Amino acid sequence: MTTADTAEPADTAEPVDTADAAGTDGQAPSLWRNRDFRRFFAGQFVTNAGDSLYSVAVLWLVFELSGSTALTGVASALLLLPWLLQALAGPVVDRLPLRPVLVGSQVVQGVVVLVLPVAAVTGQLSVPLLLAVVPVLTLATLPMAPMQATLVPRIVDDTRLSRANSALATVTLGLDMVFDALGGAFIAVFGATTLFLLDSVTFAVAGLLFAGIAIPTVGAGDGPSGQHAESTEADGSMLGSYVADLREGVDALRGTVFVELVLLTAVANLATGVTLAVLPAFGDGLGGPAVYGLLLGALGVGRLVGSLVAPYLERVAYGRLLLVGHSLGACCWLAAAYAPSAWLTVVLFGLAWVPAGTSGVLTATLNQTVFPADRLGRVSSIKGTASGATLPLGSLVGGLVGELLGTTTTMGLAAFGFGFTGLYVLVRPRLRRLPAVADADPAAFDVSASPDEA
Repeated sequence: MTTADTAEPADTAEPVDTADAAGTDGQAPSLWRNRDFRRFFAGQFVTNAGDSLYSVAVLWLVFELSGSTALTGVASALLLLPWLLQALAGPVVDRLPLRPVLVGSQVVQGVVVLVLPVAAVTGQLSVPLLLAVVPVLTLATLPMAPMQATLVPRIVDDTRLSRANSALATVTLGLDMVFDALGGAFIAVFGATTLFLLDSVTFAVAGLLFAGIAIPTVGAGDGPSGQHAESTEADGSMLGSYVADLREGVDALRGTVFVELVLLTAVANLATGVTLAVLPAFGDGLGGPAVYGLLLGALGVGRLVGSLVAPYLERVAYGRLLLVGHSLGACCWLAAAYAPSAWLTVVLFGLAWVPAGTSGVLTATLNQTVFPADRLGRVSSIKGTASGATLPLGSLVGGLVGELLGTTTTMGLAAFGFGFTGLYVLVRPRLRRLPAVADADPAAFDVSASPDEA
């Protein structure tokens, strides 16, 4: 793959105001004076609203039409496909022009969503149709996670990466719960099919915002190696080059500290899956659906707070942050499971998720700091698949363990997901000594600068 293959077509960007090019003190300007980041941020905000809205509406309609929690579970599993298939999207993002992929993803979702209100009007809306539409919608969202990892370093100054990732995490993590609640309220007042019409508008708006982003090309020094280009030509097929791209992403991770970090995230996600499976019953035991809603809100608020404070912690040693933060998170989680009152449980459970929000933002910044620009999509998607695949598995395990041991005990055991991170870092000097994100360099994380050295 040559540099020309991944470079964006020449953009006719508007002249850049000197206020946007540099701050008055010579440093990088505020993120919010960066026109391209503002457009990407707004587009992410709108498209995430759309994702949440159709997720709520689909699950509600499947249950309303079938009365079957088993079919609702199938729909929910289909909505989790992006967690399992992220690795497939990485090479696509690295290989194709970024802006057409961004806009095309929104167009596909907007058009497909419109199938559902049309089916409702004609009397053809059914569970099989819903289950057929959901995979198309979820597959269209696949490029978004590696897209963020690849695009942000191109449009944001290196010194602003943590703040950019924190701002985007606010949209992708903290506001999901808000949109879920709004989606439920909208369905109660106007109905699910009307919500799908609104949903199609969100994707149209996001597509227009993404279309206006001026994406710089990757420099020659950031392009793929000549060896990879030659091997791609020798393969003579898209499949061969696609597999080669995936292999290069795996090679970029092999032998690095990130292999162990992915393991830690996978364990934490397993515990998250367990928790999501038993949280409704746990909340019901504490006071009914209102407490369940508060617990979900606390989870979202905790992650949001963590993502917001992350930029202020980028000069704290990363290894120490993992050790202390996740250990405290596990303690708060365990205390929440056995707290004597519902309100204390909600507060402690929210606090338990603050370290997860922080480490998510800082890890995204690390990826963009230490990995070459042309491999960010592959690396990000492979890591996401390896760590996120445990989410549905955790839900299956959590449901079974909850039946056997009870929801409170299961919640207490799930706290070990965060505790495992603290214990693992404690016994691994290599991880304890990891430097601060602000001081990170590839060598500190055993990342080779050249794919030939990986």
